[in-house]
Amino acid sequence: MTRIYRSFSEPDRKNLTWEETWRREDKGLIKNYEVGRALAIKEPELAEKAKRGELPVLGYKGGVEKILKKKEKIGALNYIAEWQALRGEDLNIDMDEEMVLTCTRTGVTVTFTMDLEKLKNPF
Repeated sequence: MTRIYRSFSEPDRKNLTWEETWRREDKGLIKNYEVGRALAIKEPELAEKAKRGELPVLGYKGGVEKILKKKEKIGALNYIAEWQALRGEDLNIDMDEEMVLTCTRTGVTVTFTMDLEKLKNPF
């Protein structure tokens, strides 16, 4: 099991190379989390949406802009890392498990995964 955990109180990492940021065990999830923390400060209304259980559009696949005919979609666990930070939560993701969330605003259910094939070819 590959669980990626980071406390919200831990400071952002500094001066990492591209390899260190994206190729280590966390596959960039910690970086996505750090981006989410910065975004929460810059765009507090976006953070409020996330705290209400909405899945706003972010830099990774997973956000829900409008109500869809099909009530299901696929998203990336990278989205969850950013979303958890927006909510002020600790980063806590099991990379081997899919996570399912339903947007409180649109009712669309999103299955978040690290599986690139599923992300490329949703449903």
